[in-house]
Amino acid sequence: MNFLTIGHRGVMGLEPENTLRSFVAAQQAGLDVIELDLHLSKDGALVVMHDADVDRTTDGTGPIAEKTLAELRALDAGHGERVPVFDEVLDGVRSPLQAEIKDVAAARALAEVMVRRDLVSRVEVSSFHDEAIAEIARLVPGVRTALIGSRFGPDIVDRAVEAGAATVCLNIRRLTLEVVEHARKADLKIIGWVVNTQDQLRLVRALELDGATTDYPEIKRTGRFTA
Repeated sequence: MNFLTIGHRGVMGLEPENTLRSFVAAQQAGLDVIELDLHLSKDGALVVMHDADVDRTTDGTGPIAEKTLAELRALDAGHGERVPVFDEVLDGVRSPLQAEIKDVAAARALAEVMVRRDLVSRVEVSSFHDEAIAEIARLVPGVRTALIGSRFGPDIVDRAVEAGAATVCLNIRRLTLEVVEHARKADLKIIGWVVNTQDQLRLVRALELDGATTDYPEIKRTGRFTA
């Protein structure tokens, strides 16, 4: 079984998260998939940023939804990097992507890009929100989806099945053998996050998960030797 290593917002342990610089570094490090986050700007652009506001990751303040793309592009996202739009990431790296969406509106905007650029084989869509997963599945035939869980019980598996997801991405700090076994019975893939230490890597390998989301590329290098 191929163990996937997924770069969390690129390689956010080393570079400014959710920037082209971080994504290029993740690709160069050989990570299998790059994870990123999508929000809509005030004027409907699909921009790459994790939080709902710009305060933590840029030199600006305020909600993304209240700023135009031009206003967002004027911000410094770290080391002089600009807040990218999704199309720039698609053009800037060749790696498979896991795109996290926060709501149904973002699902609809992403669906338009996925259909226009024929991204079903390259982009997996993830979300904490069941309705966003269901919406992208409705709009993009054949799309691969993943339901994310931070605080969860075995019901996360039933929710994923109901939403049509093929994968669950689960916080390893709350992961139990019961949930893993329930997911396996439902034929779901399981990705653990965030895996940044050798002890955490040993845990996800011992549980025979399908992959790990990490802030650091060395997890890719050591993962093959960890049982």
